[in-house]
Amino acid sequence: MSDIRDPERDQPLPTPGGQPVQAVLIAALTERTEYGRRKYGTPLMTDNGRDALTDAWEEALDLLTYLTQMRLERGDDMPAPSQRRPPLDPVHILGIAPTL
Repeated sequence: MSDIRDPERDQPLPTPGGQPVQAVLIAALTERTEYGRRKYGTPLMTDNGRDALTDAWEEALDLLTYLTQMRLERGDDMPAPSQRRPPLDPVHILGIAPTL
């Protein structure tokens, strides 16, 4: 299978740029881990009594909210609310129910 580019839809191939994205991401994750240690006394661990799916879902909604704000503020053309379908909850999207 080959990668066939569609010049009408695809962005151009990346060119050498400024900052190494993965290195910046690793530094941000390291900083966030240290923040968690200071705030909660421990890094994020499994089996910590919280529902990770619910936490992730809520964080994803926050992220999408900020991304939508950024796109609207820069003037991106986005569908009007009347053109959108009703929102789905994570049970329908992921096909699993959060644990209680």
